[in-house]
Amino acid sequence: MLQIQLSFRFAHLPITLFLAPWSASQDRGVKVNAIHLRPGNVIEKSGRVYQVVESEHKQRGRGGAMMQLELRDVDNGNKVSLRFGTEEPVEKVFVEEKSFSCLYTEKNTAFLIEPETFDQLQVPLDLFGKSAAYLKEEMKVRLQLYDGRPLSASVPKRVTCTIKETQAPMKGITSTPRYKKALLDNGLTVQVPPYLETGEEIIISTEDDSFLGRANK
Repeated sequence: MLQIQLSFRFAHLPITLFLAPWSASQDRGVKVNAIHLRPGNVIEKSGRVYQVVESEHKQRGRGGAMMQLELRDVDNGNKVSLRFGTEEPVEKVFVEEKSFSCLYTEKNTAFLIEPETFDQLQVPLDLFGKSAAYLKEEMKVRLQLYDGRPLSASVPKRVTCTIKETQAPMKGITSTPRYKKALLDNGLTVQVPPYLETGEEIIISTEDDSFLGRANK
């Protein structure tokens, strides 16, 4: 009975809304002031869809404040730089965010799988930025997509790495340094406390490559 009532209530709506709910909702955006835009956001301007790469707040003296945005055209990948008033309304486009598991990486490509549907996807490592170095098999990652196209990707904020090499204590130095260099199993070099040894597993922040602590065994 409830199903019949609902069908009657929405009978006047276009059938495409039910056949493609994501496409219908993706066409809608929301007006936001330019000052609220952040890297990763997607906007529409003059009929083009752009992803925000960098966002910088600038003061123009008597002219007031403005936002300097570096944008990437979603369709052709070209980058443009535009200025907006801080309170200028901008059309922010909704994007879809989905979880994937990393199968492996090869050259400049990451091979991912959607855990529920088992659909596989190949994306450029560039989508992960500098965090691509942390990718490894079975890692859970997040993809932001617009109209089915990957725009950006991210790894977990905290990952476990193994120290491959680290500096040995230096003779003749009486004071203990706060940090020393350590080479990780993914090839990155980070600063770690002096008491850590080669072979230890540690937790690293992927946002700034900082040491967070020893991994629980």
